[in-house]
Amino acid sequence: HTQGWVHCHTPATDASGLVKVVMDDLIDHFKEEKLPAKLRIAVACCLNMCGAVHCSDIALLGVHRVVPKINNQTLPNLCEIPTTVSSCPTAAIRPAMVDGVQSVEVDDERCMYCGNC
Repeated sequence: HTQGWVHCHTPATDASGLVKVVMDDLIDHFKEEKLPAKLRIAVACCLNMCGAVHCSDIALLGVHRVVPKINNQTLPNLCEIPTTVSSCPTAAIRPAMVDGVQSVEVDDERCMYCGNC
């Protein structure tokens, strides 16, 4: 299952490309039963683990590593600001007025890179 990024609201990557690269590289090891034991490899787009990385021998996990960048001109047309603010589990997002446009700001120190926003 590698299509979580299509419906997931927190993906850090598209797992499909990563799965293809890994399988292209490892396919010869899985054509016959020559490995010493069963091997489970998982790829997950985010920390929520729909890719079952917690029960795999090898896990490749996409992780958000930077604070989200805000486009203050398009944000009010794409997001409900109260919903965006309330989606943050650490209260790192606050409403803000930027150049006369209602927007949000992110407190870098509080952001845990979850991707909920």
